[in-house]
Amino acid sequence: MHLSVPNDVLDAMADPTIAQVEKPEVRTRKAPAALAKAKRPLVIAGPAAMRQPPKAKFPVIGMESPRGLNDPSLGKLAEVLAKADVVLLVGKRIDFTLRFGKIFAKSCRVLRAYGDVELPEPTASQNAWLEEVRAALAYRPSAWNEIRDTPHPVAVCRAVQKLLDAPGAVFVSDGGEFGQWAQACLRAPRRVINGVAGSIGSALPFAAAAKVAFPNAPVVALLGDGTLGFHLSEIDTAVRHGLGYVAVIGNDATWNAEYQIQLRAYGSERAKGCELLPTRYGAVARALGAHGEDVERPGELQAALQRAVASGKPACVNVMIERLAAPKY
Repeated sequence: MHLSVPNDVLDAMADPTIAQVEKPEVRTRKAPAALAKAKRPLVIAGPAAMRQPPKAKFPVIGMESPRGLNDPSLGKLAEVLAKADVVLLVGKRIDFTLRFGKIFAKSCRVLRAYGDVELPEPTASQNAWLEEVRAALAYRPSAWNEIRDTPHPVAVCRAVQKLLDAPGAVFVSDGGEFGQWAQACLRAPRRVINGVAGSIGSALPFAAAAKVAFPNAPVVALLGDGTLGFHLSEIDTAVRHGLGYVAVIGNDATWNAEYQIQLRAYGSERAKGCELLPTRYGAVARALGAHGEDVERPGELQAALQRAVASGKPACVNVMIERLAAPKY
């Protein structure tokens, strides 16, 4: 048996009082009338409910990241959740990703639906609010537009996006800080991430499975160098089975998620035990029979990605990047 205790719990002072989340909850299979009558309604779905694109004009917010409200792919989600007056949960629990309900306003009515739900059309009075929600989810800092030809994760993702613009492309993301940059910056018709549990190391097996499921679609996985170490030998599996995905490794030579936690909590002088080597994982991939590239200068990345795709093999493009914390807005 193994019990893990979160770092914030270990560091916090104990309070013997257990807060109760008092939220009225209605279990229904139909969209409740309260949704149509609300001034600031929201629909939040869990991962299983997001397998098909929503048909309604209501913005359906899919939450599947272990970072919850800090999921950088959802922009300024926390701001709109705090303003909502009616929230419908579809296949979604009030758990740590929603701060156990504390993110909602005290007057907010929280409803729960099961199965397929037919959402109403937005009313004219709701349209301005829904546009505000869409803008909040789409928000990314304008300064990112100026990042070019540098080892910044944004520049890496901009080059990778060209591979994901193809019809039916599959984007796979895993890992800590670099994985969060990828999720914030990249779009694709299909996306697979490591889920609410936050497992690390699943990107290569996920990419292989995606290529089996969609053999004619481009499959691109982005992962950090720490993450790669968990299942690096899966490159050999992909070679043996002819699964031609492209894996892009953001290599900052560190366990960066843990490093950033230590920086925030203890300062740089006490950030210990997170260093890795700037290993040439492209060379490792070549040794396993895959196509491998090691990119040290930003201007080399686009050509390296093109060669990776043209090879028709499982490919690993290892890119040296800056050691940066995941984006927060």
